[in-house]
Formats: sequence, structure tokens, C-alpha cells
Amino acid sequence: MKRWTILFAGAVFALGSSVGLAADQDIDVSRLSGSLDQLASDPVLGHYAQAEQARARDALARLAQAGSRERPHALYLAERRVDLARVAAQLQDAQAKLAQLDREHDQIMLESARRDAEAARLELERQRLQYQLAQEEAARLQQQGLEANQAAEQARAEAERARKLAAAQSRVASAARREAALAAQAARALRAQMQEGGAQEPAAKPATKPAGKGKP
Repeated sequence: MKRWTILFAGAVFALGSSVGLAADQDIDVSRLSGSLDQLASDPVLGHYAQAEQARARDALARLAQAGSRERPHALYLAERRVDLARVAAQLQDAQAKLAQLDREHDQIMLESARRDAEAARLELERQRLQYQLAQEEAARLQQQGLEANQAAEQARAEAERARKLAAAQSRVASAARREAALAAQAARALRAQMQEGGAQEPAAKPATKPAGKGKP
């Protein structure tokens, strides 16, 4: 009788230990499963580390099926797999953000390079227009200089023609004055001769009277 009592007590203890072990195992599986489910449902991290999450679920399945001897090792592996899945997801998220920043940086640098190129093009265009305006202004001033030189040359030519015309007119006037003086001198000489001839003509008439007219 005493032997059966001892065997019954041992069976009850073994059953209680098995039940307690199963309860502990269920708590660990529930805890790790909840942590893994939280990772999978995360709107950001849940898209990453899919392979690591799958391995963690396999480790949880082995933990749920592990016996008392394999349980500690299976629990350790399951915990590490869940931790690894979360860390891998965080790492991939950081890498994705870094890649996005790199792309944004490249885009910013590209946009900056485009703006620098556009600014350089506009500066070259401004310098080209400024040079063209300077060339046109120089040509205009040169043309004005040529026109001024031509006008000055024309004025000098007209002045020379006027001088020559005045000299010719002066010579003509001088000749006319000389001719007038000669004509006046000739007229005076003629009048003097005429006056002298008029004075001598009455004295000569008695000498030329016919001799016969005085006789009876």
C-alpha cells in the first residue's frame, strides 16, 4: 500500500512538473510570438528582414515542440532569432533611409550643378551681349569719326573753294578797277585834248581868210 502511495505521489509530481513546464513554455512562446508579431505589424519595420522574421518563427515553432532537455537551448535560439529579426529590420530601415538621403543628396548636388551651369550660361550670354554692345558702340563711334572726318574734309574743301573764288573775284575786281582807272585816265586825256583843241581853233581862222575878199 505504501508503495502505491509513493508511486502515485511521484506520478502527480511528474504531471505537475510537466504542466508547469508546459505553462512556462507557453509563456515564453507567447512572449516571443507577441514581440515578433509586433515587429511584423510595424508600418515601417514590418517590411524589412522578412527572411530573419521567418527564421524567428521557425525557432518559435521548435521551442513550442521542444522537450525539457532541448528547451533551454531552443529558448535561447528563439530569443536570439527574434532579437536578430528586429535588429535586422532596424538596420535595413536605416540603410533605406541612408540610401534615400544619398539619393536626395545626389539630386540636390545635381540640381545645384544644373543651377551652376545655368548661371554660367547666363553669365556667358551677358558677357557676349556686353561685348556685342561694346563692338556696336565702337563701330558707331568709328562711323561718327569717319563722318566727322568727312564733314571736316568737306568743310576744308568748301573753304578752299571759297578762298579760291574770293581770290579770283579779287583779281577780277582788281582788273576791273585797273580797267576803270585806265578808262578814266583815257577819258580825262581825251577831254584834255578836246579842250586844248577847242581853245586853239578860233585863233587860226583869221589867217585862213581868202585874200581876194578884202579887195574892192
